[in-house]
Amino acid sequence: MRVSGILLHITSLPSRFGIGDLGPEACRFADFLHRAGQRCWQVLPLCPTDAIYGNSPYNSASAFAGNVLIISPEEMAREGFLKGGDIRDAPSFPEGDIDYTAVKIWKENLFRKALEIFRRDGQRHADEYQAFCDDNKGWLDDHALFTALKGHYRGRVWNRWPRPVRDRDPAALKEARANFADAILREKFLQFLFYRQWKALRHHVNKRGIEIIGDLPVYVHYDSADVWQHPEYFMLGENKRPAFVAGVPPDYFSKTGQLWGNPLYRWEALGKHRYRWWVDRIVHNLGRFDRVRIDHFRGFVAFWQVPSGAKTAVRGKWVQAPAGDLFRTILKHVPRERLIAEDLGFITPDVTRVLEKTGLAGMRVLLFAFEEGMAHSPHAPHNHIRNCIVYTGTHDNNTVRGWFENEAGKDEKKRLSLYVGKRVRASEAHREFIRLAMMSVAERAVIPMQDVLGLGERARMNRPSTRTGNWQWRLLRGQVDGNVARELRALASIYGRLG
Repeated sequence: MRVSGILLHITSLPSRFGIGDLGPEACRFADFLHRAGQRCWQVLPLCPTDAIYGNSPYNSASAFAGNVLIISPEEMAREGFLKGGDIRDAPSFPEGDIDYTAVKIWKENLFRKALEIFRRDGQRHADEYQAFCDDNKGWLDDHALFTALKGHYRGRVWNRWPRPVRDRDPAALKEARANFADAILREKFLQFLFYRQWKALRHHVNKRGIEIIGDLPVYVHYDSADVWQHPEYFMLGENKRPAFVAGVPPDYFSKTGQLWGNPLYRWEALGKHRYRWWVDRIVHNLGRFDRVRIDHFRGFVAFWQVPSGAKTAVRGKWVQAPAGDLFRTILKHVPRERLIAEDLGFITPDVTRVLEKTGLAGMRVLLFAFEEGMAHSPHAPHNHIRNCIVYTGTHDNNTVRGWFENEAGKDEKKRLSLYVGKRVRASEAHREFIRLAMMSVAERAVIPMQDVLGLGERARMNRPSTRTGNWQWRLLRGQVDGNVARELRALASIYGRLG
């Protein structure tokens, strides 16, 4: 079935509370997608973020938990977890960008009030709350304890905690659960609110015939509940610090490569347990989303291993990983149609073979199509295949207009003009890219909201290999109107993407 959709992270929605959230604006955006004839909404990872790591959703303290900063104050008030006055007195947050520090300070106060109400009137939600805790026990108990311990030890990395807690001595953990019961309850309650609101939003979106595509980072952050809970699954050395870290070699985004710093997996240890942790993670995400994009798929075939302490990713080397065995196991538990492989970057024949054997849908990005060698580029529309998703660009790219104005060379612009049959101006480039995506044979076409609106580089979501100024862009209220919906619907109709 040919469909199209929009890439827009939840944090980028309009909101008077400083950050996009799971409340009314998210429902209104789903209604817009329905009017526009769009059948999918792609978001970035919904896991917790931290200002220390630039609020990146790809650097999280948990691979399973939700980002409590996108809990909706309006929904909390509607559900009785807050009083109306609590949100009427919200500060005047800036529009357009997210001030994460200000948002966190204000929402922490709301969460404190909501927890007081829950403690006082908890019986009203007791059964639902307990069912949530029971269903998610495998990750929730350790995540909540990890969060409580991080607070107690003033943010110290977990390998610098006292040895009994660091090494998960059963007696030490039992004592910690008793000592920090209040902080543990707080985190479990917030996760309960997050998943409650997400469930309601997903129901609203699905009712309008729209599927939600989630995003699953290949790696987890070192200072996370996941590594603390399962150190045996990661390449750790002395004092449980990473012996090697993840990254990619020099590429389109950086001449010195990208040094991500995440710990690498001990695939042999995961394999001994039949990849249960990975299976659980994917099943968990498919409980949240209708489909899941697996980030950096080539890392499952071979990964770039960089010595810990390196300043750049240049000194790394490729190391083989068990992609075939891993995905044979995963696909016994989930349908292949619900998984998408982010097959970008340095793609070698072994990666292509794994994709062909698994049958997973890959990705094509039009911003890569007009480089030298376009005739044979997999990203050029004439080389697309049905089993893929075509994007004008991703969250890591410039916007189409930003690319045209600041990155594209004369030859790339010339190839674009020859390809579409007319001279293309900066103000028109996004429309030409959208049309190329829509007419592609790819079963799904996904357009970042910035490209739908023809926004410039200022609206870019992320600049790989940079640590500040990312993940902040937001829609302004009123930017998405009826004209945008009609134009998208007309394109979806003419190219057979109404579903």
